[in-house]
Amino acid sequence: MSASSDKTYSKTFSEAELRERLSAEQYEVTQNSGTERAFTGVYHDTKDAGTYRCVVCDEPLFTSDTKYDSGSGWPSFWKPIAEDKVETIEDRSYGMVRTEVTCSTCGAHLGHVFPDGPQPTGDRYCMNSASLRLEPSDVE
Repeated sequence: MSASSDKTYSKTFSEAELRERLSAEQYEVTQNSGTERAFTGVYHDTKDAGTYRCVVCDEPLFTSDTKYDSGSGWPSFWKPIAEDKVETIEDRSYGMVRTEVTCSTCGAHLGHVFPDGPQPTGDRYCMNSASLRLEPSDVE
């Protein structure tokens, strides 16, 4: 589980249920703080309108209105749908100091946030496609 696994979340799931519901990559990313390879995720280049939801608990996390091409190879957003939808935790893995982003509802690892994004926030929420599910909007 992510670095915040000692916290109690409003939605929890058994390992068996998650292994049945999620692909091996989705499980590795969301439960073991894994990372998909750059430019391989289904949403890294998606421009479709909609809401990006947590693949584990289905909580809405980001919208296509705040998604942009950061050139990083991962879907990037300049802000979450609401500040209380995600949590940030200091991540000192791999000899780096980064800020991990998790779902505040279930604790799933989503990715990391960096201070090199566009205005108005200056943030780059660099998320794994494997941690998200795009719910397309009905707008044509």
